[in-house]
Amino acid sequence: MSKRVGLGILGLGAMGTELLEAAARHDDFEVMLCADVNEAAVARERRRYPGIGFTTEPRTVVASEGVDAIYIATPPRFHAAYAMEAMRAGKAVFCEKPLAVDLAEGQAMADLAAQTGVVTAVNFALSDRHATLEIERALAAGELGNVGGVDIRLAFPQWPRAFQADAGWLSGRAEGGFVREVFSHFAYLTDRLIGELEPVFTTLDFPQPDEASENLAFGLFRAGGIPVRVFGQAGLAVPESYEWAISGSLRSYRLRNWGELQVSDGKAWQDVALIGERGSEYTRLSAFARAIRGEPQTNLADFAAGLRVQRAVEAFHTKAN
Repeated sequence: MSKRVGLGILGLGAMGTELLEAAARHDDFEVMLCADVNEAAVARERRRYPGIGFTTEPRTVVASEGVDAIYIATPPRFHAAYAMEAMRAGKAVFCEKPLAVDLAEGQAMADLAAQTGVVTAVNFALSDRHATLEIERALAAGELGNVGGVDIRLAFPQWPRAFQADAGWLSGRAEGGFVREVFSHFAYLTDRLIGELEPVFTTLDFPQPDEASENLAFGLFRAGGIPVRVFGQAGLAVPESYEWAISGSLRSYRLRNWGELQVSDGKAWQDVALIGERGSEYTRLSAFARAIRGEPQTNLADFAAGLRVQRAVEAFHTKAN
């Protein structure tokens, strides 16, 4: 077996701890050092993983000689600084979405990735879902016929969601909101399967005139000339739901709740029996390791794709401002 990749982790919130758990048991990685500015988070994870180093100084992780790759799960405003520092040091970077909040920073990240040639990836949960791969296969085979549109519908009775309640930035307008945190995943899916999203109309509503994140999002985009309709809401008595649907002249697909796939030929939706691994933090780490070893980067978004998604996301906020 080739040498294990020395991994450093920045951020020990909901996403950082989930990936830490996957990396700690992964054959391709050795977790060397993790950081969070929250001392309580560091103490908590140190108790869980006594064989791994922990610090409250993120730049110590980036500078560590034993670290070959950095995973970034900090609030988005810190992504650019840490990612660019790591790339300049020749380290591969696996970044949470959104790539950045500021478009100039996102562009700089993508440019530096291209200049340095280091492996970069953005952790979009749908990038290796078996449902994604099945829709991709059906599109390539022409089984949908002419594609007529894509619909994205999101609903949250509570925002932030319970598992992210400690991440205060998610409730703020500057970095948070469900458009950046969740729509990003479905924008990536559309970009990958249909084409780059070009905004036609976008709008956000806010519950109060302070710095709180949006409670309503409505938008129309085009991807390769195909209309993409987006509707999202938060803070109302509705079931939490995630839906991405693609409509074709011969067949349509509906993806729900991150992995449930249904198909229709014009009649009632029918469940699709999916084959293979569902896709997870573990499998995306495997893809990241393969890319670091020089194998083709498959089912994993790079920073160029992350930038395209960021443009679609920030189209809502540019209009709102």
